Formats: sequence, structure tokens, C-alpha cells
Amino acid sequence: MFEFLRTRRRKRHLAANPIPDALWREAERLPLFIGLTVEERQRLRDQAAWFLHEKHITPLHGLELDDQALVLLAAQAALPILNLGFDAYDDWHELVLYPGQFLTRDRYTDPIGVVHEGEQILAGQARPEGPVLLSWLDVSESAWLDGWNVVIHELAHKLDMRDSAGRANGRPPLHKGMSSTAWQQAFGEAFDHLTRLSRHGGYSPIDLYAAQNPAECFAVLSEYFFETPHAIADHYPAVYEQLRQFYQQDPLARLPRVRYRPAFEPVEFGPVWTTPAPLGHDA
Repeated sequence: MFEFLRTRRRKRHLAANPIPDALWREAERLPLFIGLTVEERQRLRDQAAWFLHEKHITPLHGLELDDQALVLLAAQAALPILNLGFDAYDDWHELVLYPGQFLTRDRYTDPIGVVHEGEQILAGQARPEGPVLLSWLDVSESAWLDGWNVVIHELAHKLDMRDSAGRANGRPPLHKGMSSTAWQQAFGEAFDHLTRLSRHGGYSPIDLYAAQNPAECFAVLSEYFFETPHAIADHYPAVYEQLRQFYQQDPLARLPRVRYRPAFEPVEFGPVWTTPAPLGHDA
């Protein structure tokens, strides 16, 4: 009964509050959405509208976002869960946006129990049991089919965290019928290969940030899956098959074999912003 009422509430909201046609037409022109069918585009539009309704979006440091910018963000966020359902992101509620890249101070415990503290300059961060942090400049430079998409990367981490531990480890909860053994073998072999390339300075068609740890491997390969799927299918076909089953999509069948990016002038990334203290927490 609860699920029925929730679904009815969602349908009513979407019927009364659709993304305006002009805003949606501008967003769906992005190369990231090439090849989606009419039905998939409508479903993506509904997913994006629900994302904007459900998530509390907090701009910082004077950042102002118009409706078009918010739709651009939401459309990218909705793509990974296009076939996973509206509730795939229901375990987190806040998205914090910085004008540009930001400095974080984090504490973590290594495998032998030693606690470390450190600073990092980031374009995005998914916090366990907390918000997603994104650089708007980097968000606006995503969606160009170049294998780099900070929105998809950080939300892949959030999907990875949907288990009892609540931590990203490169092994998200798998759907019924998927094999955990096949997943671990495919990603384990890819991670080992990327690690060897990173250590020895070898060429890789995949960003070697994927060699940082298994969680980053899953997030980076998720970016490539949606932006340049041929790079994964050519070099790590077993990983592509696992991602196809997990996301229940086949970008290889709809995207061109190109690295698509418009011409642009060198970007001035501006100042690095610091995370405020305290940062808002999820509701």
C-alpha cells in the first residue's frame, strides 16, 4: 500500500510539474544523450524532474544557478538510473555546489586501523551518509563524450554505497541474476591491469585515476561506460558486460565511436574553495 501511494504521489507531482519544453530541448541536445529513444528521453525527463524535486541543492560562495543549469545537472544525474527506478538515489538528499574546485579536509582509517587526516583539491566528492559535493565549473564541462563526467562519477559512488556498510568499495549491490563472482573477476582483472599501467607509466585509454582503489575503478569506468563505451568494450569487455547488466543500459549500441568535444578556449579554473564548517548533512 505504501509503495502504491508513493507512486501515485510521484505521478501527480510529475504531471503537475514537468520540466518546461524549452529547458528540456536545450538539455537533451548534449552529446551524452545521443541515441536515446523518444520513450527513454521522456523517462529521463521525468527522472530529472523528480531529482530536482527530491534533492536539496545548495549553491555556495555566491554561486547562482538558473533553471537551465539545474536541468542540465539533473539530466546528467538521472542518466545512470534511467532503468533502475526513481528510488535508486533515495538514500541521500543533499547536493552541494561550489563555483569551482574545492579543498576538503578528511579523516580516514587505513586497513591496519591507523587514522589519517589530509587535504585534497577536488571536483567532486560523495560523502558516506552525507551529501554529494560538486564543482559547478566541472559539471558544466561534463556531458561531452570525452570519458570524463564528474556527475556520473560521484553518483556511481553513491550507488556503490548502497549496501549495509555504506562505504564505496567497488562492489555495489548487484541485481537479482547477476553473479558476484563474475563481477569481482571482471573488475579485479581490470583493476590489476590499470594498476600495472599506472606503476610503469604505460599507455591507457582509461584515466589511470581508476587505479587508485576499487571504488575509483568502478566510478571511473562508469564514466567511460556512459561517455566512451567503446574504450571499455575494446579493452575490458568483461567489465562492459557487468556494467551493462548493472545499469541495464547498452550505450555501445547508441553512441558513436568518437571522442566528442567542442572547441573551446583554455579554462581558467579560478580559486579553490574550502568546504565550510560545519557542512550541511543529509536529512
